[in-house]
Amino acid sequence: MNLLKEYDIIVVGGGHAGCESSAAAARMGMSVLLITHNLNSLARLSCNPSIGGIAKGQIVREIDALGGFTGIVADHTMIQFRMLNRSKGPAMWSPRSQNDRNSYSIEWRKILENIPNLHFWQDTVVDIKIKNNTVAGVKTFLGLDIDAKAVIITSGTFLNGMIFIGDLQFPGGRIDEQPTYGLTENLNDKGIKSARLKTGTPVRIDGRSIDFSKMIIQNGDENPGKFSFSNTIPLKEQKCCYLTWTNNRVHDILRTGFDKSPLFTGRIKGKGPRYCPSVEDKIDRFADKDRHQLFVEPEGKDTFEYYVNGFSSSLPFDVQYKALKHVSGFENVRILRPGYAIEYDYFSPEQLNFNLESKIIENLFFAGQVNGTTGYEEAAAQGLVAGINAVLKIKNSPPFILKRHQAYIGVLIDDLITKNIDEPYRMFTSRAEYRILLRQDNADIRLTSFGYELGLISKERLFQTREKYNKIDSLINFAEKKSIEPEKVNFYLENCNTTPILQKTKLSTLVSRPQIEFSELLKLCEEYNNCLNNKDFISIVEEAEIYIKYKNYILREQEIVEKISKFDDLILKDDFDYQKIKSISYEAREKLSKIKPKTIGQAARISGVSPADISVLLIYLGH
Repeated sequence: MNLLKEYDIIVVGGGHAGCESSAAAARMGMSVLLITHNLNSLARLSCNPSIGGIAKGQIVREIDALGGFTGIVADHTMIQFRMLNRSKGPAMWSPRSQNDRNSYSIEWRKILENIPNLHFWQDTVVDIKIKNNTVAGVKTFLGLDIDAKAVIITSGTFLNGMIFIGDLQFPGGRIDEQPTYGLTENLNDKGIKSARLKTGTPVRIDGRSIDFSKMIIQNGDENPGKFSFSNTIPLKEQKCCYLTWTNNRVHDILRTGFDKSPLFTGRIKGKGPRYCPSVEDKIDRFADKDRHQLFVEPEGKDTFEYYVNGFSSSLPFDVQYKALKHVSGFENVRILRPGYAIEYDYFSPEQLNFNLESKIIENLFFAGQVNGTTGYEEAAAQGLVAGINAVLKIKNSPPFILKRHQAYIGVLIDDLITKNIDEPYRMFTSRAEYRILLRQDNADIRLTSFGYELGLISKERLFQTREKYNKIDSLINFAEKKSIEPEKVNFYLENCNTTPILQKTKLSTLVSRPQIEFSELLKLCEEYNNCLNNKDFISIVEEAEIYIKYKNYILREQEIVEKISKFDDLILKDDFDYQKIKSISYEAREKLSKIKPKTIGQAARISGVSPADISVLLIYLGH
């Protein structure tokens, strides 16, 4: 009996996208087979050993609110936590953790192995079986022929991956793992177009050879937070990160290797991530700068290995080594593994529907770096959405699609489908036009009900979320009704260098002042001052304070959403003939015909489609 004969869903690849999609689909009742070339490297932190960051932390919170596991695994394995951008408004606050690389992958495997409907097979998929233009299963390198109702491709950087270190060039999905051959060509033959992208990773160094006294210490937050809204245990003992800089001497040494750089000699054809360039690219593009930051980050709790964030490179190893020795603190550095670049295949996401299903082959889904993104967080989010939608498609249920005003995940997928991706896509807060609504702190209230309806969030957790926000609403209501006397509060106001009051004033009016902390005002109120030792209550106070301080901005964005969302309700049919509308610009007709937007709202976000073009479409549709 062939135990690998048939499954509801097959997931190809065991990175973050593959792990999240497998977990979601199996927990929603499907029989799932996860096929990966190496079961010992599930969700491996192959680049930097950290989770979250600017906008990425918001995505992890959203994944958690929907019932995914990236945030939970990050909480269990973190060795440092920082809330980035605290000096800016709350729309910019972004959680980031430093994680233990080995423990992270092990923790992911534990979670996956405890999901009853999820099965594993170590192999490489080389062919997608198609019947009547619908997925029928896969064929593997080891000769297995496995049937499935849906397949999710999450192959990361492994498709025809090629690694570059100076003149050295060899196949690899990572420096120590073989690439996947055949799958790209197989999909090309079926009409799915591919192209090449590039990414890279820095050197790893022996921490025993670093002089940390010459660097600036970067400690974690005094009261470290966490990603998951569930009851994961907060971090207690943290490891330090460090900050140092390159200099002109380092730059001069790096330039000696430019003639052997695969970036500058043209051996790498694919574009790299614009916002995370290699160190040689930085000193070439920003020749006026005499130094660049380097973040020296631990790889784990019980290892001396360190990661040099900011020193990604594909230059010859000897050039990397000579240059590093002139960085302050690295004078006696020992390198454990050189930095390298990797070029790989991806499939243009404009070939996908909003549920991440192929427009060309039914029940074939794509998620992660194969869609042109970069980062664990972006990959995990796509994996979760693809896993959910593969299940819904099999059940003939409506797709699960998040809109731009509902989640960063909605912004991510809308950008991928709508905009031309010719370089690795990375999420930033600036990409979200409604970012004051899409804060990291309120991801649970925005999305937990969706997770519950999908069967990924328990009834108990949904109840806890609703209780939390009832408490926040109650506290906001209290602040809007409670007045405080001048003699009770003026000493605090004066200490905060803000104007004293002359008569009783509503708490909400005082909280609106930028210098004032709500928790300090509550110490003056008998109704709540005994609650301030409770950590859960402090988080409620913080969220209430955000709403009170930014109420006008929040209400304004909600009004904009209501005005603009009507365009996302105006449906455009797939067979709409844009070429016959000659009053639309030629470029717009070409773009609209190629992307086939589902709504007027999506059409308006396509690069090259002007407001005048949208006006013509609206008139044509009778609006």
